[in-house]
Amino acid sequence: MRAAVLFEQGKPQRVEEVALEAPRQGEVLVRMAASGVCHSCLHAADGSWKGVPLPIVLGDEGAGVVEALGPGVTELRIGDHVILSWAPTCGRCHYCVIGRPNLCERRQPGKGVLPDGTTRMSLGGLPVYHYGHVATYASRTVVHESCAIRIDPAMPLDRAALIGCSVMTGVGAVIITAAVPAGASMAVFGVGGVGLNVIQGGAMVAAHPIIAVDLLKSKLDLACAVGATHAIDASKEDPAAAIRAVTGRGADFTFVAVGATRPITQAVDALAPGGTCVLIGVPETGATVPLDVRPMVTGERVIRGSSYGSSRTREDLPRLVSLYQAGKLRIDEMITHRYALEDANEAFRALAAGELGRGVIVF
Repeated sequence: MRAAVLFEQGKPQRVEEVALEAPRQGEVLVRMAASGVCHSCLHAADGSWKGVPLPIVLGDEGAGVVEALGPGVTELRIGDHVILSWAPTCGRCHYCVIGRPNLCERRQPGKGVLPDGTTRMSLGGLPVYHYGHVATYASRTVVHESCAIRIDPAMPLDRAALIGCSVMTGVGAVIITAAVPAGASMAVFGVGGVGLNVIQGGAMVAAHPIIAVDLLKSKLDLACAVGATHAIDASKEDPAAAIRAVTGRGADFTFVAVGATRPITQAVDALAPGGTCVLIGVPETGATVPLDVRPMVTGERVIRGSSYGSSRTREDLPRLVSLYQAGKLRIDEMITHRYALEDANEAFRALAAGELGRGVIVF
C-alpha cells in the first residue's frame, strides 16, 4: 500500500510503497477513504512530542471499508463501512468493565504497535510503526477489530473520518466528560478542529453563553458559525477578564483545546467559583504550568483531563453519525481543505499556520 512515512522528526514525510501484512487474530484490513489532519500528528512530526518510534505512518482519525478479516473476527463483515478509533478496547480490563473503555489497560500509547505488541507494516524488511494504533495516512491499514466501528453506509466517509478523533474528542468532552448542563456558561480556548467540536457540544446541550477564545479571526468566525455566542481575540485582550465581563463571575466550564500551556493558565483564571477546567490538548513533552492553589481550594474549582471525550466508541461514534444525519452535528462547515496523500506535508504546514478548520486527506 502507499503511505506517507515519517523517517525523522522535523523533516518532511515521504510517500512510499510500504509492505502491509495480512490481518492476524482479531484484526481487520481497511481500505481507507479519508483521513483527518490532526494536531497530535503534527506534534509527533515536528518533534514537540518526544519518544515517537520511527519510521512511522501518522494519522489517527479516518474512515474506510473493511476488505479482509483476520481469524476470530465475528462482529465485522467484508464491505462494512467503518470509522477508525485510535483507542483499542479489550472489554475485560478494569476500565473497560467499569464503563471507561477509553482508558483500556491494553492500549500501548506512544509505542507505535498494535495491541499484540507488533507492527503490520514494513519497508525494506524493517518495521514501520503505526501512529495511534490506526496509521490513517495510508491507502490501506490493518487495525484491531475494536478500532473499526461499523457505521451506516449512507454516511459520507470523508465526513465520517473526522468523527474518529476531532469530533468525538470535542463533543465528548462537553457531553460526557464534563456533562455540561443546560444554561451553564462555557469558554473554549483554541477553536481549531477539536475546539470547534467543543463549541458544537455546548450548543447541543444548550450551554449559554458559549465563548470562543483564539488568536485568529478566521477561527473565531468559524466558531461563531457552529454555535459560539461570543468571540474573544486573545491577542488583543486578556481572555479571563473578557470572560468575566460576559458572564459576571467567570465561566462554569472552560475547555483548553490547544496543546499549549499559556491557555491553561488563562482558562483556570477564567473559572467561576465551583467551575471546572477541562484539559483536552496535550502540550509538548515535559511542559508544566504554575498554579495558584488558594483560589482552587477556596473556590472549589476543578481541573480535569479529557481523553477522547471519555468515549465508549462502539456506542458513541455511531451516535455522532446519527446526529450528523439528523442535521444536529455540523461537519461539512469545518472542512476547509482537502488534500491528496502526496500533499500531507502541505497539510501540516497549513495546520501549523492556522489556515485550517479541519483538513482532510482523501484517497
